[in-house]
Amino acid sequence: MRVRLPLSYICLLALLGSSFISAPLANDTAPAAKPKYNVIVIASDDLRPALGCYDNPIVKTPNIDKLASQGIRFDRAYTQYPLCNPSRTSLLTGRYPTQTGVMNNELYFRALHPEFVSLPQHFKANGYVTLRSGKIFHGGIDDTDAWTVGGEARNFTGARRPPVNPDSAERTAHSDRIVVLEGNGETNGDYLMATRAIELLEQYKDQPFFLAIGSVKPHSPPEAPKKFFDLYDVEKIPLPPDFATRPTVPPGFPEISIASRNTDLFIGREASPAAAREMIRAYYASVSFMDAQVGRVIDALDRLKLRENTIIMFWGDHGYHLGEKGRWSKAYSLFEVATRVPLIVAIPGGKAGVSRRTVGLLDLYPTLVELCGLPQPYKLPDKLEGHSLASLLRRPNAAWDHPAFSVVLYQGKLGKSVRTERWHYVWWEDGKAGEMLMDHSNDPLELKNLAGDPAYSQIVKQMRQLLTQIPMTDVSGQ
Repeated sequence: MRVRLPLSYICLLALLGSSFISAPLANDTAPAAKPKYNVIVIASDDLRPALGCYDNPIVKTPNIDKLASQGIRFDRAYTQYPLCNPSRTSLLTGRYPTQTGVMNNELYFRALHPEFVSLPQHFKANGYVTLRSGKIFHGGIDDTDAWTVGGEARNFTGARRPPVNPDSAERTAHSDRIVVLEGNGETNGDYLMATRAIELLEQYKDQPFFLAIGSVKPHSPPEAPKKFFDLYDVEKIPLPPDFATRPTVPPGFPEISIASRNTDLFIGREASPAAAREMIRAYYASVSFMDAQVGRVIDALDRLKLRENTIIMFWGDHGYHLGEKGRWSKAYSLFEVATRVPLIVAIPGGKAGVSRRTVGLLDLYPTLVELCGLPQPYKLPDKLEGHSLASLLRRPNAAWDHPAFSVVLYQGKLGKSVRTERWHYVWWEDGKAGEMLMDHSNDPLELKNLAGDPAYSQIVKQMRQLLTQIPMTDVSGQ
């Protein structure tokens, strides 16, 4: 007996059959998914949040301010280590410095941990052209093969490059040098960096790209064309309330909290109030010069009509003392001015706003992985450290229960810092070298140490407990 099937049923069977035939077998290699967004990462060296968009009434940074008005500005963002190489290595590998073992400016992470997958390496492996212009990893210690274009060959072998003597006669002799550039600064490295970045955008605009741009400024010596110095009246430059002419440990704080010798500016010499104002003015001029280069690149992105499909992420690698507590650098300090950084993220179709949640630079790698739809770079149970900021990009002040951790190794002693929205706690050498507790609701300049006050013993206990979250798998750091 012959059964007649409805025509619609026959069509459905045919459709299902064709799909089964065309479906790849389980062991077939599926084509890679089309990258979701282009990415531009912009890094600035030695940049504290001295920007107009961070409510600094003096500094002129119109291009970064405009970017902040188009994305999310993170008001409480922190480095994982207040020094270039450890900070950048941490961010770009998704690992704490106590996991990378990189706690100075000489060590090369890949010689210590060849299994680590760097951020540009992961994008390159997932269909992006990875492009570098300027300083992204530390100078001379690049992850060369992670880049399609722009990788910098190392001039040393092994895990360590020859160290630079921070107290050399040449360095100390020029530690208060201020450079006024000719013209618009066309021969300066940062200007050339922006020019090269624009060329790369023009060349690779039709491919999915991950472009990393690294400004060296405002790293010492401060440099800028005269027109940027002219933006600032030195007589109107205020000194910080805790200014000192030499590094000075505040009353009630542990001796280790302030290194006795500067490492960037005013090395081995006093900074008089007049000299300090001149140096702060030069730093601000250098920041404005850096801002102009950022503007050149973003203008090119708009000209090429790439903005609607490109994530832009701007960050500083660590903070910087500008005379606070007599310090003129970032190294060895776990005070707020050394660990707090600017962070701005603008995504296509995203909202603008300000997030006051406490985040870290370690959060940037997982954020880009999620936003771009990439697979995780490590197999479980291994994972990236940090937490994706994608939820905060949608709702800037959504619930967020992740403090920011920073560490530093000084005189062979490890300092560990935890920052919540209200409290900042620092534990030096597990308390053997001292501890610090600052209440940012009442003491944003960190002038009073509450760690020894019995009234705050429970807060200290809670902060110490939070510090146990820092992984401690490689703390040699030498």
